[in-house]
Amino acid sequence: MKLLLTSSGISNQSIQDALTGLLGKSIAESNALFVSTGMYPFPAGPQFVWKAINGELGSPLCKLGWKSLGIFELTVLPSIQKEIWQQTLREADALLVWGGDPVFLSHWLRESGLADFLPTLDKLVYVGVSAGAMATSELFAESYSNPPTTIASSLSTEIINYDTFTATLMTARGAGFIDFAIIPHYRNENHRDASEPNAPVWASKIAAPVYAIDEQTAIKVENNTIEVISEGHWCLF
Repeated sequence: MKLLLTSSGISNQSIQDALTGLLGKSIAESNALFVSTGMYPFPAGPQFVWKAINGELGSPLCKLGWKSLGIFELTVLPSIQKEIWQQTLREADALLVWGGDPVFLSHWLRESGLADFLPTLDKLVYVGVSAGAMATSELFAESYSNPPTTIASSLSTEIINYDTFTATLMTARGAGFIDFAIIPHYRNENHRDASEPNAPVWASKIAAPVYAIDEQTAIKVENNTIEVISEGHWCLF
C-alpha cells in the first residue's frame, strides 16, 4: 500500500502529479473507491457526504475523471463476507478516504478488518483527506470544540488551552500505517486549533513526530519513504 495524505484532497497540480506517480498510470485508467464513514457522527452528515461526492467540499476528489468510482462503507464490512470486500479492494487502484471524525473513522478502520488487510495490497493507493489522513497514524490526537458522542473510544481525553480558547483533546489509536501524526488545515482561519501559534500546543500532546499541513500540502509515503509535496505551508514538530 502507498499513501497520499492531505488536508483537502487533490488541491493542486503537484499533489495530482504525486497521485498519478503513485498510481503508475493516469487517473482515467484507474478504479477508485470512496469512503465517507467519518462524516456520519456529525449533524447533517449524510448531506455533507453528498457534497463531498459531488465535489462541493474541498477539492473535487470524486470528480477527477476516474475510470470507475464506487462507495465503500466501512461500517457494513463486518456484516458481509470478507472475501467479497477484500476482492473489491484487490481490484481497486485507489481508496479515497474522506474526512470527518478521525476517532470514529479509526475505530471502523480497525473494527472492519481494513487496518490489517490494506498493508497486504502493494498497488493500492490510500488517499486520505483530513480525518482520513489523521486516522492512518499509530497514535493521533484530535481537538474538538464539541466532541461527538459515538461508539468509538479514545485512549485519553483532556482539556487543552489554546491561545484564545479551550478545547477537548482526544488521543486515540489509528490504523497504524504510519509512525507519525498529522495536524490538517494548518494556518486555515476556519480551524483555529491548527493556527500557527496553536499547532505546536496540539503537537506537544502527541508522543510522535507531527506534520502540520495546509490545504496545498500532501505527504507521500512509499516504500517507507516520506516525502512532503507542497505548494503551501507545513511544519514538522
